[in-house]
Amino acid sequence: MEWRAERTLRMGGVYAIWGGVCWILALIFAILGIIADATNGGLGLTAMSWFLLAIAAFVASIPEYIGWAVAVYLDALKAKKEE
Repeated sequence: MEWRAERTLRMGGVYAIWGGVCWILALIFAILGIIADATNGGLGLTAMSWFLLAIAAFVASIPEYIGWAVAVYLDALKAKKEE
């Protein structure tokens, strides 16, 4: 259990970065979906496909942010234990 907690603490920043990347990709996909719908064009995919990609990217960012939150929580517990 100790090893998992230390690994999560070390990976906290990585979780936050990948969560941010997924979230930004979701925003880009949503904007492309809006543009595709407004222009009645495909932009390679239909507007609904862009929105589905945006939803998938948003959902993919959730575990990353949960991992970051756990890392922050474990860091707070570690700091409290050292006091």
